[in-house]
Amino acid sequence: MESVEHQLECIKRGVAEILPEASLVEKLRRSVATGTPLRVKLGLDPTAPDIHLGHTVVLRKLKQFQDLGHQIIIVIGDFTGRIGDPSGKSETRKQLTEEAIQVNARTYEEQIFRILDREKTEVVFNSSWLAPLNFADVVKLAAKYTVARMLEREDFSKRFKECRPISVHEFFYPLMQGYDSVALKADIEFGGTDQKFNLLMGRHLQEEYGQEPQIAIMMPILEGLDGVNKMSKSLGNYIGINEAPTEIYGKAMSIPDELMARYYELVTDASNDELANIKLELTSGALHPRDAKMRLAHTLVRLYHGEEAANLAQAEFVKVFQQHDMPDNIPEIVVPDKSKIWLPKLLVQLNLAASNGEAKRSIQQGAVKIDGHKAADPDAEIEPVTGMILQVGKRRFAKII
Repeated sequence: MESVEHQLECIKRGVAEILPEASLVEKLRRSVATGTPLRVKLGLDPTAPDIHLGHTVVLRKLKQFQDLGHQIIIVIGDFTGRIGDPSGKSETRKQLTEEAIQVNARTYEEQIFRILDREKTEVVFNSSWLAPLNFADVVKLAAKYTVARMLEREDFSKRFKECRPISVHEFFYPLMQGYDSVALKADIEFGGTDQKFNLLMGRHLQEEYGQEPQIAIMMPILEGLDGVNKMSKSLGNYIGINEAPTEIYGKAMSIPDELMARYYELVTDASNDELANIKLELTSGALHPRDAKMRLAHTLVRLYHGEEAANLAQAEFVKVFQQHDMPDNIPEIVVPDKSKIWLPKLLVQLNLAASNGEAKRSIQQGAVKIDGHKAADPDAEIEPVTGMILQVGKRRFAKII
């Protein structure tokens, strides 16, 4: 097992907060002295079926722990998912069905092992210890925390002051997440900075149940492609690890320049020395932001699709966006009726827009081309012709057949 000093250097990279750090050092010292790995927990509520780069921030940190010889435990919150995490929410979340939870949980299991080592990861479902609790057990658990302290949570406090509904069952979410740590005897729990209250609940309940409290390690929230908001599928500012190589590469090239170093640090496998060198070269001007971004895009595709796919995605990007050629693989869409059609409606039919309104906005913004020529009139009617190529933005193409 690596020295405590080396482990701390790896662990602290990119971390937002460690509570308490002194206790982490003590746990690491004991682990090294006895050769006993620490039990490192991450809870995942299966509320969405796909993982994006924002999720990988903590998963990549877990992989570092795994490489240092510690035991990673992924808790699939199939039971807590029935409530939904109220963190940061302004209203009560809709409860998921059992079927949706199971489908999402299976997808999570498949995708996390594109980062973690399957053979060295323990995956558990928290229904295995939460479902058997009887009502007396639940009352006993609820008695270990006060309503006043629960209302100290920013989201609950804000909703209470604004007279927005807070369902009683929402108070049980942090209690159940904390009880997960008790059931697993966790040494460390990971989460985003928005999970601080829940992670500290785990520490509190472990003490209440006579256990040594876990260390709470919080990772920063990754900004999305807009450079402002948290990466989110609902905001459309995300890069999904299951997306096509060319899509990942193209999206990565739209990451704001000022966030490149942050992305390198949080979502790639660049070493500390490589990261320091990239930051230095960007600051000095020795490395052009475009070249740094292309290296980042290549790295992201390599991590989730392999070296060959990354090379092909890069070649495609150079061909289409630097040499202004058409991509090799343009989706071909059958348009049986070749009579005149309203252009926005055709874009929807070709899967280049989700709605007529979105299509009109794309045309008004100058993002639509027909056979390489910009379309300017959102009210235009055109005659679809076999072989015609329509383009929306930089990455979406369709060929009429």
